[in-house]
Amino acid sequence: MNPIVYAIPVFFLLMAIEIAVARARRRSAYRLADSINSVSLGTMSQVAGVFTRLLSLGIYVWIYEQVRLFDLPATSILIWIGALVAYDFLYYWHHRLGHEVNILWAAHVVHHQSEEFNLSTALRQTSSGFLLGWVFYLPMAVAGVPPLVFASVALIDLLYQYWIHTEQIGRLGWFDRVFASPSNHRVHHGVNDQYVDKNYGGILIVWDRLFGTFQDERADDPVVYGTRAPLRSWNPLRANLDTYFDLARDSWHARRWGDKLRVWIARPGWRPNDVALAYPKPAFAIERVRKYDTTLTIFAQVYCLLQFIAIVAAGTHFLAILPMLNRIDAGLYALFVLASLWILGGLLEARPGFRWLELIRLLSIACGVSITGHWFGNALSPALSSVIAFALVASGLAAMFGLRLAQRGIDPIEA
Repeated sequence: MNPIVYAIPVFFLLMAIEIAVARARRRSAYRLADSINSVSLGTMSQVAGVFTRLLSLGIYVWIYEQVRLFDLPATSILIWIGALVAYDFLYYWHHRLGHEVNILWAAHVVHHQSEEFNLSTALRQTSSGFLLGWVFYLPMAVAGVPPLVFASVALIDLLYQYWIHTEQIGRLGWFDRVFASPSNHRVHHGVNDQYVDKNYGGILIVWDRLFGTFQDERADDPVVYGTRAPLRSWNPLRANLDTYFDLARDSWHARRWGDKLRVWIARPGWRPNDVALAYPKPAFAIERVRKYDTTLTIFAQVYCLLQFIAIVAAGTHFLAILPMLNRIDAGLYALFVLASLWILGGLLEARPGFRWLELIRLLSIACGVSITGHWFGNALSPALSSVIAFALVASGLAAMFGLRLAQRGIDPIEA
């Protein structure tokens, strides 16, 4: 079973503790739509990763089997420690170039789009990192790090970074000088001039100190979170694709062939002169930064929260039963979860058309269970499948016809 399945309850428990601590301090740590969007992107990343992870891990295994220079034993604790340090070093460069090369930033930008900084932000992960991210870790395959060790230290490095996404933990003295910490990572998520493109370390911050990318958090310059080209949407598909579309547009409009290529490999923010003149964008000014938000009725918020819980539960269930599913059931289940997250994003944006898509989604659940007699892949009994379908459809129909799910004509607001 995917180890992330076991970590999910811990993630939500720690988020609950963070909320409680913030409220005790009379601070606002979470916004509903932002947090739902962040966790939705994490769910989407895990579900889509079932199908894309085979590419990156498969390439690693092939290189390991064909090219490795040494036979490193997976039973040696020194090999595990060395592999973790090596992975963290390569992660530093992967992460750094993810901020310095447009096509890599197009994948990584998803993690930075939240304008809040809390534990839900840590779950905000890209679904397209598989395209090029695997390249950075091939030196470990060549060196002979066994695939099991590689996959394990990669997971350790990823899980470590969860706890450093919080404003509720302050400075930690000597720890901040050696390890990635909440203070160091707050800086990394800032759009302030002195914070941009700093503190890339995953576990160790010493890489940033060695290579000149370290910046201390300063009390006189509070961190402003987000990106300098804000997404302004709760749509998880748009979050993953928006920057790719921007780059493709600039590449298409550029007159010189060299510029068409350079768009993809230049630093984020660079645009060909002819494109910048024809399609200007406003310059970034931190004093004009306003958090994106949308207005929903209280009922709509409750409905979106309940459906969000149901969709995340379905995504977790999908990851848990994946070995039991055939390819068709796995594909359909994944498609259902991804489509549900997309529709939920539209509901959070108060777009009336998405109410009808939600109705179609719910009726599809009812029809699917009625026709097949079970949930995806016979993983649940017919009786339990029917109960789940009835509960989802009944609540949805009540929302569609009994009460207003979202007010018509409400535009996104700035908060």
